[in-house]
Formats: sequence, structure tokens, C-alpha cells
Amino acid sequence: MVEPAGKQLRQQVEERRALLVPGVMNALAARVAEDLGFEALYITGAGVTNALLGLPDVGLISPTQMADTIGQIRNITQLPLIVDGDTGFGNAINTWHTVRAFERAGANAIQIEDQEFPKRCGHFDGKSVIGGEEMAEKVRAAAEARQSPDFLIIARTDAYATHGLDEAIRRAEMFIEARAAVTLVRAPREVAEIRRVVQTLPVPQLVNLVIGGKTPAVSLEDCRALGVGIVLYANASLQGAIKGMQDALLHLRDRGALTEGDNLVAPFAERQRLVGMDEFKRLEARYAVKD
Repeated sequence: MVEPAGKQLRQQVEERRALLVPGVMNALAARVAEDLGFEALYITGAGVTNALLGLPDVGLISPTQMADTIGQIRNITQLPLIVDGDTGFGNAINTWHTVRAFERAGANAIQIEDQEFPKRCGHFDGKSVIGGEEMAEKVRAAAEARQSPDFLIIARTDAYATHGLDEAIRRAEMFIEARAAVTLVRAPREVAEIRRVVQTLPVPQLVNLVIGGKTPAVSLEDCRALGVGIVLYANASLQGAIKGMQDALLHLRDRGALTEGDNLVAPFAERQRLVGMDEFKRLEARYAVKD
């Protein structure tokens, strides 16, 4: 299952057609995204932290919790899975171990970053980064740890916020030399800066468009024209789910009742369709004890 997805993801990214990827924080979100026709999924560390722990993205999630989530999502989809590996959860050795664990759980790519631990969301203030050489060794360890040559190493730098764009590009070049297949210069503030990154670096670029974040909104068509490899909306499903829960529960609180006719919840039948209830009914019939 995982091997073909890895080959598929590598081909999609190398086409540089701005592969549109939504972030998912659990298996249900993955079901929704696949049902809507997305070609690949991103398992977001921030989203898993927010949804599983109810806490902010400040380095609180563990690699075991992320690996468990990868396995749950891999169980219900064959789509390529890109996984947020944060800082690799430590040094180069920890990064090596994280890659092994995530690939074994079903991931096809890992994104690792050069922030100091504990990390912060890339669009938060107060970030700090490790040395470029140290991060390059993490990338090298990640590349050597993978079992499949199609498992992609995506190297992210947050140095733009602390050292400027020139240093961020310099670091990305180091990561590419260490065998990163894709790089991400985090949180540029102008389209011209995105263009410079894409035109300067030889590997496909990931552009992360955070709703309400520091990078300007760029259309998918413009990203394709720029030659971007991946366009990521890491927390679209999470933020959409929060808004949906707030709307439905506010209605319930204020009116004391909630029905399908209020158009604030998915119908019961749609919920069962989405989670594959019909397949489990077929399995029940197949394995039922015959009198």
C-alpha cells in the first residue's frame, strides 16, 4: 500500500503543478478530504496537538502520538501521506528514529524544521533556529534512515523571521545538498519573495498558506505559474471543524434543540456513508454464524 503511494507522491511533486494538499488531524478528517477528491494528505502536528490534546502548537505532541495518528489514517486511506515531523523531536539521532517510526506507520514523506526545541508554530513570534550545519545533519540522518528511496524528506527553515531571506535560502541550499527532496522557506511575506525562492532553489518548493498567517494569500493558479511543487493548507480542515462545531453547539445552546433541518450538521446517513458503514454491514453478513 505505502510503496505505490510514495512513488505517486514523488511524481506529483516533481511535476511542480502546485499539488493542493489539505492538512488533516485525524482519520475522520482524512476520510472527508479523500471523499472530496484530494490527491494527497498532510498530517499536521499543530492540528493533531490542537485536536488530540486541546493545546497549542508549542512542542507538546510526542512522536509516539504522531505515529499512532499516522497508523490510524493509513488504515483508512491509500492516499500519499506527508507528515509533520517538527524538529525531528531532538537531534540527528532522534530524527533518524522518527523517520523510521513514521515510515513504518505508513508515512510517505516527512517535513522537518530547523527551529530549536521546543518549537513554535511557524507563524508565531518568538521563534529561534538551530545552526544550519546542525539542521543539515538532521536532513542527512533522515535521508539515511528511510527504507524506501521514494520516501521524501521535506526540509523547512524558519530562518526568514530571525535572519532574513538570504540566510533562509542559504540554509535551504545546504539542506538540498544533504538530500532534501523538497524545501520550505517558512512565512515569506510577499509574492516576490516566493518567486525568488522557487527560481533560486533547484528542488520543488512547498508553500504553506496559513489562514490568518503571515504569508499573503496566493491563488492556486499563481502558484502553478510560479512552478511551486506543493501548496499546503495545513489547518483548513481543523479550522473548518472548529467553526462548524461552534455554529452547531451555539444553536443548540441558545435554542435547546438541533435538527438536520437546521443545516448545521451532516445528516445521520451521510455520517454513516463517510465512515464506511455499508462495508461493515457486508462484513457482518459474510461472517455471521449460519443456523
